[in-house]
Amino acid sequence: MSASNRYQRIIEHIFLKHYRPGAMEIPFTRADIDEASRTLGIFPPKNFGDVIYAFRYRTLLPESIRSLAPPEHHWIIRPAGSARYAFVATTLATIVPTTSLAETKIPDATPGVIASYALGDEQALLARLRYNRLLDIFTGVTCYSLQSHLRTQVPGLGQVETDEIYIGLDRRGAHYVLPVQAKGGTDAISVVQVEQDLALCASKFPNLICRPIAAQFMVNGLIAMFELESGENGVAIAQERHYRLTPTQDISAEDLLTYRSRLSPPG
Repeated sequence: MSASNRYQRIIEHIFLKHYRPGAMEIPFTRADIDEASRTLGIFPPKNFGDVIYAFRYRTLLPESIRSLAPPEHHWIIRPAGSARYAFVATTLATIVPTTSLAETKIPDATPGVIASYALGDEQALLARLRYNRLLDIFTGVTCYSLQSHLRTQVPGLGQVETDEIYIGLDRRGAHYVLPVQAKGGTDAISVVQVEQDLALCASKFPNLICRPIAAQFMVNGLIAMFELESGENGVAIAQERHYRLTPTQDISAEDLLTYRSRLSPPG
């Protein structure tokens, strides 16, 4: 049996064991993964955490679970402490680029040697964000990379990791912390990751303004960028822009006129 099929049977067993009609949150522990494996007669995974990771970031939950979500809700898996998790019904589970959104061409400043040796989509995307100052352009704030792959403990969640942390400064002197999640290929940007970034910033940078950012490669190298915020109904998309890194000579006068027309009239 493939790992994918084993993981689906295990997570389905855990959910159905604890599910009650009308439930909006279903807690479980890592020990449930071992119990489910033994009950089903499945060889236990070497890394129990990989089962959770797969359904939080890579794979849809089985249809038997998704069909039991309340109307207009989706199940996600949130961390709930050390070796503790919960299925939670939420209105937004993953962040998906809007295919019809207009794109903006940006002169590509990625050093050729970096473009040649970037390892994997995520690393390639983070490098392009950094060398082209796309966070500055997207947010209107001057941003500086503080740390890549920050892994730390957050009270109530356990260990969390974010792809990169930026510190920002605006013209008023206000300071920002911008946690960045980057995805390439078929991986999806999960709302859980954004929630963890918000909790991380509240814990480690309580005096800074938190502006969570997500970025994803689309078709033909187009880069989708999102700014997220926390509202009454959970995480929501505050803004979305699409950028295409382009040789300078391929940005035409017509392109510049189009971008000039996007400027808001003075108010």
